[in-house]
Amino acid sequence: MHWFLLIVAIAAEVAGTTFMKLSAGFTKLVPSILLVVCYLVSLSMLNLALKGISVSVAYAIWSGVGTAFVAGIGWALFGEQITAFKAGCIVLIIAGVVGLNLREGSHGKTDSPSPQEVSANITALKEK
Repeated sequence: MHWFLLIVAIAAEVAGTTFMKLSAGFTKLVPSILLVVCYLVSLSMLNLALKGISVSVAYAIWSGVGTAFVAGIGWALFGEQITAFKAGCIVLIIAGVVGLNLREGSHGKTDSPSPQEVSANITALKEK
């Protein structure tokens, strides 16, 4: 379920970024509204996905896959060039995402501290 939420978050982020381009700097009303809605959906779904996926892995996938898809959309819809350098950089981003996913223990339930543990850690840091 958490992975599905991450996929929805990525799709909404890619759509939001596409609407950002179409909004022409917030000068077009409908794309401007859609970009805000898409980003709200994306961040909400990413937040829910973090209940079961570690933040380093989820954020790397969200941003890396989103970047790759947006580069493809820029090429396909907006005529942007994909140079060899740009393609190489996208491959490096994807390699980083794959590397994080190959790390043992990156899937499933996270070992996130409880809110009480976080609060205790913050209190301890303030006392130092």
